[in-house]
Amino acid sequence: MKAPSIIECVPNFSEGRNDQIIQGIEESIRKVAGVKLLHVDPGKSTNRTVVTFAGDPDSVIEAAFQSISFAAKSIDMKQHQGEHPRMGATDVCPLIPISGISMEETVKYARKLAERVGKELKIPVYLYEAAATAAYRKNLADIRSGEYEGFEQKMKLPEWKPDFGPVEFNTQSGATVIGARDFLIAYNVNLNTRSVKLANEVAFDIRENGRPMKDEIGKLIKDDHDQVLRYLGSCKSVKAIGWYIDEYQLAQVSMNLTNMNETALHTAFEECRKAADKYGLLVIGSELVGLVPKKALIDAGNYFLKKQKRSLGVSEEELINIAIQSLGLNSITPFDPQKRIIECMLEEKTNKLTHLSLEKFVQETASESPAPGGGSVSAYLGSLGAALGAMVANLTAHKKGYEDQFEFFSSAAEQAQSRIKELLFLVDEDTKAFNAIMEAYRLPKVSPEEKSSRKKAIKKANQYAIDIPMKTMETAADCLPFIKSMTERGNPNSISDAGVGALCIQAAVSGAALNVQINAAGLEDESLKKSLFEKSQELEAKTKKEVEEIIAAIKLKIGK
Repeated sequence: MKAPSIIECVPNFSEGRNDQIIQGIEESIRKVAGVKLLHVDPGKSTNRTVVTFAGDPDSVIEAAFQSISFAAKSIDMKQHQGEHPRMGATDVCPLIPISGISMEETVKYARKLAERVGKELKIPVYLYEAAATAAYRKNLADIRSGEYEGFEQKMKLPEWKPDFGPVEFNTQSGATVIGARDFLIAYNVNLNTRSVKLANEVAFDIRENGRPMKDEIGKLIKDDHDQVLRYLGSCKSVKAIGWYIDEYQLAQVSMNLTNMNETALHTAFEECRKAADKYGLLVIGSELVGLVPKKALIDAGNYFLKKQKRSLGVSEEELINIAIQSLGLNSITPFDPQKRIIECMLEEKTNKLTHLSLEKFVQETASESPAPGGGSVSAYLGSLGAALGAMVANLTAHKKGYEDQFEFFSSAAEQAQSRIKELLFLVDEDTKAFNAIMEAYRLPKVSPEEKSSRKKAIKKANQYAIDIPMKTMETAADCLPFIKSMTERGNPNSISDAGVGALCIQAAVSGAALNVQINAAGLEDESLKKSLFEKSQELEAKTKKEVEEIIAAIKLKIGK
């Protein structure tokens, strides 16, 4: 199943002093289903509030629109004073892809939001960063140059015609910049020194802008256009400076990672470590400021496992823990993934079967409630089968005598972890599908319109109740190739575990097939019904044959 698409939105509003307006902005976001307000940061001196929220793309742009609309009605830019550069009531509104969505797709949402703001709110809108319509409009500072006071004249220039909205300046709301950009990670690396000078030396070595070139007497070297020449640093898309934190009694390299696809979190850490070593310094931990996408820590966990020559086939939770320990994110203050990783904050915290203990899951299944039932149990059996395959792969990967096959077993364990994740998702999804059918049948059926709506809802819910166990069958069956390879190439002492895994997969496939067939039995489309029965029976028979071959091979090896 495709991971849910999540984008983050970080609008900056030109109001940091009026609590009533700030609370109104917050409420305009909270009332939109599908989004979660993550952080609100008002600044009195800047007279500016930065708000962070995230969720599915359609809900996020709806919440963004509602908050921009509220700000337009509540903030009078003619009266605004503050230290931060600004051009509108909603000064800038970036969308940031977090997971399950590409930058290209995020750009489409940014343009959709911009068009609606321009059309419905009559606010001039400019697109920036990845959504920009011209190269000279990519940089926010270039668009905002002249600020609110100078924008009425600036808009009259042909090259500064808004991308959306009126070409006349909106004196109350000003203009707004909307776009799509990469996630910015604010990240500080701790050094075993109080010296800001040494911390800056490390910062100059690693930041993209590097350090200026100087001659023997310390004079800046310039080119023919009077521009200072520079030695570039080792990390692209990284801004950095050294500073001293009195609270911690140490110096830090303070960084903004503006594109984690060009410089990952662990890369910035390692480059700081290498640079620090040149100056006789040690990196003694690090800290993340604000929130971080899960991918940044998963990638870091994978990096450090590879460096340790350990199998990568471990759970996301373990990868995150390895990243936290390896980067020293707990060195100053505790790092709680549930409060610092965006996806964890958005995750549904209650009523998940996969969050139950083994005993509670069994007793919940045994209760008189019809769900969870055979579909959820089938998916769980599949996850157990994949888990046993991962166990054999991980045990073998680190066993003496198998060093030359490490990559093979590590890759197999990674495949297994991917299937475990999918199947655990299907455990809960199968119960959701059943509940959706029950809800559809409870819909009113008095008027012709209600009867039609109810019929469509039942049909949609029933189709999903077929799709989920079919996906369980397919995902579970996909586990057999790597389970078979474990029985052939894995640690001989563990092949019985792989065999149990294969039997779990067979039960999962056969159990899910029964669910496909019982739900398909009620379909009116006879052709579709026949197709589903045949497809499920074929996959079940194929799985049974493959598992019988695996078990026979295992018994043969045990007999020898």
